[in-house]
Amino acid sequence: MANAWFETVAEAQRRAKKRLPKGVYGALVAGSERGLTAEDNLTAFAELGFAPHTAGLANERNMGVTVMGQSMSMPVMISPTGVQAVHPDGEVAVARAAAARGVAMGLSSFASKPIEEVVAANPQTFFQMYWVGTREEMLARMERARRAGAVGMIATLDWSFAYGRDWGSPFIPEKINFEAARRYAPQVLARPRWLLDFAKTGKIPDLTVPNMVANPGDEAPTFFGAYGMWMQSPMPTWEDVAWLREQWGGPFMLKGVMRVDDAKRAVDAGVTAISVSNHGGNNLDGTPASIRALPAVADAVGDQIEVLLDGGIRRGGDVAKALALGAKAVMIGRAYLWGLAANGQAGVENVLDLMRDGLGSAMVGLGRPSVADLSREDIVIPPGFERHLGDDKMPDAPMESITRRGRTSA
Repeated sequence: MANAWFETVAEAQRRAKKRLPKGVYGALVAGSERGLTAEDNLTAFAELGFAPHTAGLANERNMGVTVMGQSMSMPVMISPTGVQAVHPDGEVAVARAAAARGVAMGLSSFASKPIEEVVAANPQTFFQMYWVGTREEMLARMERARRAGAVGMIATLDWSFAYGRDWGSPFIPEKINFEAARRYAPQVLARPRWLLDFAKTGKIPDLTVPNMVANPGDEAPTFFGAYGMWMQSPMPTWEDVAWLREQWGGPFMLKGVMRVDDAKRAVDAGVTAISVSNHGGNNLDGTPASIRALPAVADAVGDQIEVLLDGGIRRGGDVAKALALGAKAVMIGRAYLWGLAANGQAGVENVLDLMRDGLGSAMVGLGRPSVADLSREDIVIPPGFERHLGDDKMPDAPMESITRRGRTSA
């Protein structure tokens, strides 16, 4: 289609909203409870400014990086997200798009496509695991990922899946049955193109999670069935983190680190990388934006492990800001899902192109020929922007905020 290309991620979101049933779109955009954290992920990037040069600008745009042993064309990778029913090809389309643009793929345990198909589409696939079930069951899923060819593991251990939302949580069925079809019918019929996409494949949106079983073809649980298993599993300890890392034996990322003390414990556990992330605002609402927590975490452990940033990335300029504040690379979630909903694989490629082009423009203006050259000198950081969580080296704060904190504690 001649008009399929979109110029911004915001336009991809608008097209996704027009194409998707209301409940499907609502599940993508909403954060937990009041949505404070989801909103702050975006607001925080808007508070940061650039300090561009006038002459002597960069002629080169060297964006290549290596993350957890994988060479990538730019410091952007796909963050694992669950059941991608926004498009029939789901995670396979995303993996193909990432491979076409030379970046790594993160695949969720709660994905709708089996890991074997995704690795075939993109050999640079990291498999994401939750702490669900017994150690034996986790080992079996891990071995399946190893056999499939996953190049690394991403462990997400703290996500509470808080789906209560002040403005109303969208109805998400456990499986597509008569009752689900009845409730969703008005929404689906209002979005006939989305329904037609699935009709062409001869399949309905699949809400099972095939990567939660040890072998391809085993009967897979539904998304909420797997979630129920998760809620019944004991919360992992730092010893469990070290055990999981040791059992995998290869590149290992701990996702969801927001505190300096947790980052240091992650180093002690032997992880390769951490992702400073609040799970897109879908975890504990009121957690600060991940970009606010990034500088303190990067300062504390960035010379020992790789530090990535996940949350609120909507343009290439956001990538530049994250790198300037200490991230080696970023992970994107909603941005590529909107591209997938808007135009399938081509839409995801479109989003990745926008990230690359926007990052390149920022590098030129800042006079930085390589992403490795980006630094805090390139960023305008307003007073009180950073959040030093779990760190006793608190930055100087305005007297007003100090007084306010004192009154609050009193």
